[in-house]
Amino acid sequence: MTTADSSVHTYSGIDDLLVELSDGVLSVTMNRPDSLNSLTAAMLVAIAETFEQAASDPRVKVVRLGGAGRGFCSGAGISEEDHANPGASGTPADVLDAANRAVRSIKNVPQPVVAVVQGPAAGVGVSLALASDVVLASEKAFFMLAFTKIGLMPDGGATALIAAAVGRIRAFRMALLAERISAADAFDWGLVTAVYPVDEFDAKVDEVLATLQSGPAVALRKTKHAINAATLTEFEAALELERQGQLHLLDSDDFREGTKAFQQRRKPNFTDS
Repeated sequence: MTTADSSVHTYSGIDDLLVELSDGVLSVTMNRPDSLNSLTAAMLVAIAETFEQAASDPRVKVVRLGGAGRGFCSGAGISEEDHANPGASGTPADVLDAANRAVRSIKNVPQPVVAVVQGPAAGVGVSLALASDVVLASEKAFFMLAFTKIGLMPDGGATALIAAAVGRIRAFRMALLAERISAADAFDWGLVTAVYPVDEFDAKVDEVLATLQSGPAVALRKTKHAINAATLTEFEAALELERQGQLHLLDSDDFREGTKAFQQRRKPNFTDS
């Protein structure tokens, strides 16, 4: 998979999202390694636009979604740097709407999507991974919904995607207790497709991509559509419920306190307001 497609320029990407089409594999790489690929509204819009374009591109046989550096994605940015420049990350509503669009585009693209999770996946990063069809994790990866730690609720379709993968009780465990789920536990639960040792990870990912790239494209697409139709019947309703709830929580005192506590590295003092 080394021969670059002659029309790769049609997928422009942005500095924070690298996009490359090669031998039928569209590689989409979140590229903010210093923040474990925390997401801005611009990145999420670029992800959505890339997948929406790929949906009608006959050259794309499979999509590889990954993150640069040691992490997959740490979710939407809430650091002081992110908040200091609203134009870089967008308003909370902008980020929420862009995240929903991005996750929806991954689920709806007809080609198989392989999430390559070599390290942490947190917040809406979990949604991006689980909206994919094959989730490959290294043994160093983990998954975490940390929303309640800052007074928020899961979004990006997580309430539907996780429950569909691991069931209601484990979904509650992730969403309410905000526990870190190791790659091994994620595999045992059915949250990921496979877990590989770090030194074998890249080669195993290439094997899976090669299998899908050379497979029967029409059969793969129809299979994806049928499984999603059977298991994600409440996906759109979940997005809307999450949006309504999250917009309310984003305007709460608890979110402001949770964000401040996170930045100050202390335990938040929630007042239920």
